Amino acid sequence: MNELDLEKLKYPIGKFQIPEKFTPEYISTKIEDISTFPERLKIEAINLNDEQLDTPYRPDGWTIRQVIHHCAESHMNCYIRLKWALTENNPIIKPYDEKLWSELPDSLQMPVDPTLILLEGLHFRLAYIMKNLSENDLEKSFIHPENNSEYRLKQIIGMYAWHGNHHLAHITNLKKYKNWK
Repeated sequence: MNELDLEKLKYPIGKFQIPEKFTPEYISTKIEDISTFPERLKIEAINLNDEQLDTPYRPDGWTIRQVIHHCAESHMNCYIRLKWALTENNPIIKPYDEKLWSELPDSLQMPVDPTLILLEGLHFRLAYIMKNLSENDLEKSFIHPENNSEYRLKQIIGMYAWHGNHHLAHITNLKKYKNWK
């Protein structure tokens, strides 16, 4: 497999692009993506058997099971970071090692149904709070210590909408390639 093919498998919808302008329409569309993500994921994952769930979406990549559990873990961190940014002045957030988390027994072996249920409640809360952010709230931010970068909440909305769609595409592309229903 050449580098170009591997890059397409890693980033099936491309890398996240920061828009030039965060319009109300952009924010609204991204919140809708976040709101609908659990149902779209469930539709793609619910009928997969254990062998399919334990299939990597690319060479040396995570299995579908790991991807689903990762989405919940990542989006729980998003929720906490959003709350910190809303209640503290530009806090420094705590990063986590997603690779090490993906190697823990719950990510490797646990059924996905509890995680799909968790995502429903989590995304309801994410969308609810995001829909109620003021213009001032959208400008609030946090610092990520790994790269010392500041992230505004309006950017986080776009990033996590992309993140869900990115991992959903990993699953849908593998299903299409394997001809799974």
